[in-house]
Amino acid sequence: MTPHPSTSRAVPSQVGPAPRASAVCSAPRSSALVRDQPDEANGRKRGRLGPGWFAAVMGSGIVAVAAATLPRSFPGLGEAATVVWAGTALLLIVLAVSYTGQRALRVHAGDPVLAQFFGAPPMALLTVGAGTLLLGRRLIGERAAVDADWVLWSAGTVLGLATACTVPYLMVARHRFTPDAAFGGWLLPVVPPLVSAAAGALLIPRAPAGQVRLALLLCCYSMLGLGLVAVLLVLAMVYSRLVHHDAPGGAVVPTMWIGVGALDQAVTALGTLATASPSALPAPYARGSGVVALLGGLGIWGFALLWLVLATALTVREIRRGLPFAATWWSFIFPLGACVTGTSALAARTGSQLFVWIAVVLYALLVAAWAVVAWHSLRHAVRQRERARR
Repeated sequence: MTPHPSTSRAVPSQVGPAPRASAVCSAPRSSALVRDQPDEANGRKRGRLGPGWFAAVMGSGIVAVAAATLPRSFPGLGEAATVVWAGTALLLIVLAVSYTGQRALRVHAGDPVLAQFFGAPPMALLTVGAGTLLLGRRLIGERAAVDADWVLWSAGTVLGLATACTVPYLMVARHRFTPDAAFGGWLLPVVPPLVSAAAGALLIPRAPAGQVRLALLLCCYSMLGLGLVAVLLVLAMVYSRLVHHDAPGGAVVPTMWIGVGALDQAVTALGTLATASPSALPAPYARGSGVVALLGGLGIWGFALLWLVLATALTVREIRRGLPFAATWWSFIFPLGACVTGTSALAARTGSQLFVWIAVVLYALLVAAWAVVAWHSLRHAVRQRERARR
């Protein structure tokens, strides 16, 4: 039987020297995501720390940010969220220094699996920046918080756009993939523009009035479109892989949750941009952005709920089999946090108590999941340090 052309990716023959390319990459193995020890790749050390560990900053940061956006206030929640934000900012500094110090950027970019996780560092910057504006001003003051957020948002946005363009190019031009290679991690490079759109909306009212403010708003909407369309394309590939091949297993399974986070981040961005629009757009367009945030947000939120059910079912199945710890466990946290911020945005726009209490329940689950993953991460770090001393 002749295979259908859609079931394989043929690499066409070429005239002249073939371009440098990585080996064909099949479905990512759990071991590739668990590996922490130094490895050799093309004569260079792979490095002990991969870019995926910046998801710990994303996850911890979203716990703080989600608390600030929650439609219900609870005693001590703001203070606790501020402490989490401060710890997250410190963690970002430690990881940034450690990662750049090992000089493994080029090796990681050449790895078809690890390259996908370059989306985590820019989102870590953006999340800490949003937390600085929402919570950090209690400690460092309004002016310093705004300035710090501008710096973090600008750096995260530039890195995020570079990742969203560069990693897909590497996938097309350098890396090679089998039909079963798609996994949730493919979403990471294209999600940062969505986070930039949502976080940038917080800065719009603080930008100079007039053309600067308008340009910032329009750029944020453009990044929302860029990220959302790219996410939908990748989700289609991931779903096709799920129905045509064996379901992912091991440490790959948590990456399925990234789809939930990407969709709910779009809902959050629609809500925050609609809130900021009256300060930059004429009244009719500002009202229109509110309508889009409500109707579009509800539709995307419903789709995110479907993906949440699918990701939960696959996760429960894998937990029963034995789910190994890896950096990908942080893929549970940021998506849950995005569910909270997206649901909170809909609660604020509709006034629905249903969305209010869904947001509260999701936040409780977020804190519980964050505590579990943080504990396992700390234990893992201690074991790695002890192993390195031997």
